[in-house]
Amino acid sequence: MTAPSSAADRYDGPDRPGISGRPDDTDRLPPPRPAYPVHTWKEIAHLLLNLPMAVFGFVYAITVLSVGGALTLTVVGLPLLALSLLGSRQLGKLERARARALLGVRVEEPSPLPLARGGSMFQRAWMALRDPVGWRTLLYDAIRLPWGILTFCTVMISLFVLWPVLPYLARGLANVDRAMVRGLLSPSDELERRIAELESDRGVVVDTAAADLRRIERDLHDGAQARLVNLAMGLGLAKEKLLEDPDTAAAMVAEAHGEVKLALQELRDLARGIHPAILTDRGLDAALSSVASRCTVPVKVTVDLADRPAPAIEGIAYFTVSELLQNVSKHSAARSASVDVWRAGDRLLIQVHDDGRGGAGLDGGSGMRGLAERLGAVDGLFAVESPAGGPTVVTAELPWRGREK
Repeated sequence: MTAPSSAADRYDGPDRPGISGRPDDTDRLPPPRPAYPVHTWKEIAHLLLNLPMAVFGFVYAITVLSVGGALTLTVVGLPLLALSLLGSRQLGKLERARARALLGVRVEEPSPLPLARGGSMFQRAWMALRDPVGWRTLLYDAIRLPWGILTFCTVMISLFVLWPVLPYLARGLANVDRAMVRGLLSPSDELERRIAELESDRGVVVDTAAADLRRIERDLHDGAQARLVNLAMGLGLAKEKLLEDPDTAAAMVAEAHGEVKLALQELRDLARGIHPAILTDRGLDAALSSVASRCTVPVKVTVDLADRPAPAIEGIAYFTVSELLQNVSKHSAARSASVDVWRAGDRLLIQVHDDGRGGAGLDGGSGMRGLAERLGAVDGLFAVESPAGGPTVVTAELPWRGREK
């Protein structure tokens, strides 16, 4: 007999692996699954969440379109549809947040609708009905259900059958989701944001015009109108005394003459506040020099314009400088100031400088904020640089529009 060659060959016990034909614990374990990176798990989570989100969005969209469309001709139809579109904006916000967290898609939030300003309920509802963001979000919700079912089923099957290729499937499906989010849930372009800004600016213009009309009405009522009423009464009394007491009548006529002069001066000031004649006749250089002459500190005015801007732009520039110089007189404690106006390309630039105590800002009172809003309403800019101790430099920009020939 031939002896076994080794101790291992001589051992034929039950615990020896591979000899008795009984597999050990290692042979019974399934092959290890690969470890996926974090971004793959996030994509898988997003794809699995597609189905419940798609079901909710589809039900919302179909309900809005069916109920809102059926009630369009009724009193509550349009407001209900408008509210539903505002709600779809919130669903879009939720979807953008989900895409940002799980897919890494950075989509800018669309500009909010300027609904806070004045206007009737119908006007606000009409603004919401014309909102492209709400309608695109509604479209997104309406078409997502088949895609949500497809992605959910594909990922669930791949988890037990196609595990090795699941990362590639998830990446491809997630890329389609990324494209849909960017295409339907992002601001369409700069035009859309510009429309929202112009809607808001229109509200500023309306509010400003209403405030100016109230100021003019108040000035007429409290100033020139009151003086003219007193003048009429004084002349009536003078007429009664003309024969019996000529000296008293003459004194009353002299007093009425003084009232006429004061009323004329107030009417001139009021007309200057609306649109001064010197601005219409001679332009910004002469008009700003006239404003500077009424300032309590010496003001140097430099206007470097080859042509005159459009009347609307010229008027805004005049009133901007006028109000800034009033602030210099009242609040700056300055010793001198300067006004520079020039054109740079398609912009009209204004800079008012004073050597006062500084500390001015847009949050310091309604005057500066009002100027900033007025300039913003016509696509202008307004900046204040005023450290404590001074100096103060206020820069305003307006779009240049030339006068029609």
